[in-house]
Amino acid sequence: MNDERTVAASGRPAPDYLVTLADWLAAVRFEDLPAEVVERACRVFADCLAAVAAGAQEPEMRAFTDRLVTDGETGPASVLGAGKRAAPRTAALINGTAGTFLELDEGNQFARGHPGIHVVPAALALGEAEGRSGREMLLAIVLGYEVGARIGIASKLRMSMHPHGTWGTVGAAVTAAKLMGYDAAATREIINLSTSLGLSTSRKTMLEGGTVRNSFAGFSNHIGLLAHDFVQAGFSGEADGIATVYGSVIAEDFRPEEMTRALGARYEIARNYFKRHACCRYNHAALDALDSVARARGRPLDPDEIDTVRVETYSLAAQLSDQSPHNTLAAKFSVPFAIATTIVNDSSGVESFRIDTVRNARIQALAKRVTVTEDPALTAKMPARRPARVRISLTDGSTLSAEAEINRGDSEDPYGPDELAAKFTEMLVPVWGVARTEALYAACLDLPAVADIRTLTAPLQD
Repeated sequence: MNDERTVAASGRPAPDYLVTLADWLAAVRFEDLPAEVVERACRVFADCLAAVAAGAQEPEMRAFTDRLVTDGETGPASVLGAGKRAAPRTAALINGTAGTFLELDEGNQFARGHPGIHVVPAALALGEAEGRSGREMLLAIVLGYEVGARIGIASKLRMSMHPHGTWGTVGAAVTAAKLMGYDAAATREIINLSTSLGLSTSRKTMLEGGTVRNSFAGFSNHIGLLAHDFVQAGFSGEADGIATVYGSVIAEDFRPEEMTRALGARYEIARNYFKRHACCRYNHAALDALDSVARARGRPLDPDEIDTVRVETYSLAAQLSDQSPHNTLAAKFSVPFAIATTIVNDSSGVESFRIDTVRNARIQALAKRVTVTEDPALTAKMPARRPARVRISLTDGSTLSAEAEINRGDSEDPYGPDELAAKFTEMLVPVWGVARTEALYAACLDLPAVADIRTLTAPLQD
């Protein structure tokens, strides 16, 4: 296959899997997408917009936005939830960062990460700049999601790495390529080039509450758009950047066949999950099991009647064992805190992970009575399952227990349309009010009918 069509800009032949992938990416049309993929992509778009605009209200995001977008500055791209406009790369950085702040953005269990928030801000920023239609936007999002997720599936990041800011950069670059009408050769080039631009992320940032972690997805969106500028300026990458970076640099065990397996028949965005618990997904099985305990009992748990809580779960979740998180991000990555705040507040929503709850003495005391351990049998069920077992010992000597095999929101146990609509409303009514929130949600779900994405974002500027 080493004809001129399949030679990289470096002069070396492109691998067969990358040729197949890029040929498909360049050729696929919106009309080729199954109806269920379009419907799920609309919901992912809506979910990401809600996560961005609600996250933009956090104090750090307000300060960050004010530093990057000064009064009077303008541009073609919306800074959601801030009433500002900026250059596309700046808007993509800010929106991508805001979208992970509340830990409510969607994800993909098979990719072991969050593809949506790594591509939607880039698509929105470039789509606004270029006046793209809803159909063009959705196609670009689906394909960027597909490539990013497939890299996550085809490789195993080193345990010291955080997945945000890695393969999502390639996804954002593919999104930009599709929006800008790249042919197969240019698509291969932007994939190879962007693969070398991902961050050297650290898993410790999330475990220690280092809020710089929230910027990782923002950088993926920013760099994805920057990769487009690099390619247009004549920059090039290596012939098989994915295999190098995800086979030996930040990951290992790269399996190129996963990049094209069932390509065009299985779409990763249709296997996504949505979140209702406002914390790291590794907490969710334990929280779902906790909910099962409360429902079986017929009434909420009283913290004063609890002696200890023991959580047995899979390896990644077992790392979230900090009983005394010091800030909101660390709290979102703590199983003990998530259990404790959910019991005390009878909720796992955004308000249960505010700084005042982190400092709440009653929650702190209960969190110290929650222990987390790995059960290798549960770890063996990954990635298709992310299970947890919760055992609650009460002060009267009795024990309550439950196990969650499938997390609520997974494709096997999805949230219904009403639950997703309620999430969108809860997040955005405080930002834009009832009327605009309802109108925005309806427009998101009918995105294929939008002729110019700027008509959707224009009402959100004040």
